[in-house]
Amino acid sequence: MNDIGGNMKAVLQTNSNPTTNAIGESVPGWQDVQLLTGWLDLSGGDSHYNSYSAKVQESTHIFISKYVKLPDNVKAENSRMLIDGLAYDVKLIDDPMNLHKHLEIYLSFTGGQ
Repeated sequence: MNDIGGNMKAVLQTNSNPTTNAIGESVPGWQDVQLLTGWLDLSGGDSHYNSYSAKVQESTHIFISKYVKLPDNVKAENSRMLIDGLAYDVKLIDDPMNLHKHLEIYLSFTGGQ
């Protein structure tokens, strides 16, 4: 199999050092873990108005990149990705069939940084 190139750069981050703000709220402490090159593809989505008449975009995506061994502390529960200045929650990090050929990272769009 040929190497997976791609047309997008993505930064995988973990919330490994949360802090608190002036009023005691927990604030994520995002730290860069890995720079990945790959493709971002829309999996599904919708844009509708919620009960407060605010328009909300809900979409899911998949980011496909060449396989990279990620640190053991990187889990979907504590990670996000930044792609073109936009933040995405990581829902699942998959190495299909453990072949170590590529990564599939399932994402949910959350908005800007």
